[in-house]
Amino acid sequence: MVKTVIFDMDGVIVDTEPVHHYAFHEHFKILNIDVSPEMYHSFTGNSTKNVYERIKEHFAIEDEVEKLIDIKRALFSEAFDKKEDLFLLEGVEKLIKDLHANGVQLILASSSAKVTIGGIFKRFDLYPYFSHIVSGEDFPKSKPHPAIFEHASSLSVAPKNECIVIEDSTNGIKAAKAAGLYCIGYDSFHSKLQDYSEADLVIQHFDELSYEKVRDLI
Repeated sequence: MVKTVIFDMDGVIVDTEPVHHYAFHEHFKILNIDVSPEMYHSFTGNSTKNVYERIKEHFAIEDEVEKLIDIKRALFSEAFDKKEDLFLLEGVEKLIKDLHANGVQLILASSSAKVTIGGIFKRFDLYPYFSHIVSGEDFPKSKPHPAIFEHASSLSVAPKNECIVIEDSTNGIKAAKAAGLYCIGYDSFHSKLQDYSEADLVIQHFDELSYEKVRDLI
């Protein structure tokens, strides 16, 4: 019986990818580098720190990673504050409230920075539903490394075999499976070039899930 659900955030709870895309590509222009679509999509599920470590190495950029992160986050924050058409993904709020109302523990495990998570949770009043928030910036390695999910599952009220993860990215699914967790792959129309073959279950819409369906997955 499932007692804990661990949610990813970007691409699962809210689609902030257009804002991240804008901020990253504005910064790429400033840095005068050409990041291919394939390389950019390979960043999905990585922390901003790990993204810039890869970019710094690939393009031999002299600036320190922390400086690069600060510039990108400033660009993101400015765009985020101006973006009025930012909504929770269809059906996810209903699922979150349904799980919470039935006593399921909810934990967030996102590669996003704490400041980004805080902005989303405050904007959509999500704090009351989640017992713990885990940010990828606290770990040296990003998904597909399992550290973030290993830590998130350690915060669960239940053992690993009573926890599940909901993820939308190849890296996230690989991380969840490497951590020994059951993983639902969310293959929505927002998803781009992601591989769901390692997921235990793949859904296209949150209407496919409910407390009754989730409870008996394991």
